[in-house]
Amino acid sequence: MRLSGLIAGLGNPGREYETTRHNAGFMVIDQLLEHAGPLASQLSAGPASRNSCLLWRCFLVPGAPAWILLKPQTFMNASGDAVRLVMSWFSIEPGSLLAIHDEMDLPLGALRFKTGGGDAGHKGLKSITRCLGTPDYHRLRLGIGRPEHPDAVDWVLGRFAPAERDAFGQTIDAARDCALAYAGHGPEAARSSAGAFALAQKKGTDII
Repeated sequence: MRLSGLIAGLGNPGREYETTRHNAGFMVIDQLLEHAGPLASQLSAGPASRNSCLLWRCFLVPGAPAWILLKPQTFMNASGDAVRLVMSWFSIEPGSLLAIHDEMDLPLGALRFKTGGGDAGHKGLKSITRCLGTPDYHRLRLGIGRPEHPDAVDWVLGRFAPAERDAFGQTIDAARDCALAYAGHGPEAARSSAGAFALAQKKGTDII
């Protein structure tokens, strides 16, 4: 099977974690699947049957090879186990991986595209980097801000307040568009897409 690469949205499985801050990556995968519509098909064989992964083969760019979309079901701290297995199964190199995740070091509503670097304490990224043996993969970071209290676990596993939902919903939409720019035109296009979203926010204009 000829593939373009892997897009992994990070989060925790189970209804109790749905719509929590830590599941931002899952939310973006849902948006990509909605965008693809009938051009997305869930895979039930291979690593999905052995390591509790949710996998889809998804045509995001007309005329281009499919992408594998992944929601690890191994819980956030072991995200790398699922990512490594899927990349090995489909012979995908780290340079063709995009990991989408929440980011406390960015304010609510911020969006950044990054290649390589550290994990900023994010347990999912830490696990991926350890399992792959390299930090040299792409990341799409969705800002959730830091809590005033010191308990980061309660913060990331909490849900957005009503006043925050609109801003984060716009960020999810922008992250979908950024991932599509990456899929179609590469890292620089994704970086520009994230930058355009940030500029629109700064100017107080409609998000594009």
